[in-house]
Amino acid sequence: MRAKIAILISGRGSNMQSIVNACADGTIDAEVGLVASDKADAAGLKWAEQHNIKTAVISAKDYADRSASDKALAEVIDAHGCTHLLLAGYMRILSEQFVTHFIGRALNIHPSLLPKYKGLNTHQRALTAGDTVCGATVHFVSPALDSGPSVIQAQLAIESGDDADSLAAKVLPIEHHIYPTATQWLVSGRLKLQGDVAWLDDQPLQEPIQLT
Repeated sequence: MRAKIAILISGRGSNMQSIVNACADGTIDAEVGLVASDKADAAGLKWAEQHNIKTAVISAKDYADRSASDKALAEVIDAHGCTHLLLAGYMRILSEQFVTHFIGRALNIHPSLLPKYKGLNTHQRALTAGDTVCGATVHFVSPALDSGPSVIQAQLAIESGDDADSLAAKVLPIEHHIYPTATQWLVSGRLKLQGDVAWLDDQPLQEPIQLT
């Protein structure tokens, strides 16, 4: 059975768009079955609808607590027959129960060279620290924020005159390259999570794959 992907977004969903395009051109052997957001006005929802992709909004304000909203989100993902889950700029922290339901089937893209700079403001934190390089990481989703096993990374040099906005703009094409790559590995069965270790082609990844 062909894999079906659900993608979670909170904004314009540029990584979501790169995944949809990669499915369309055959880079990823899967289809996007659902794009869901916690924000009804997320620009990426309109883009998905224009590309005939089903969408859903699960807003926390409509539920008693995070457990209830996450349960509703998991149910809508399952109802659309989605086998895999991608986080693409989804800004809500997911409950352990939700993550456990999708463990080994869910990836996230993070704009830093993990384990550096988990959470927000990654590019400014790299600049403040005086780093000479920055980049992006695809990792398995785990209950702890941005802490699942890393799968693939790519980096670029920080140049004099760069600020957080310029770094974000330069890192984005990297994200659009490595996320479809890792997604294809996952849906094809080449990439697996065993315990707390990522395996690629039946070999444990001691470090994430580095793309230049």
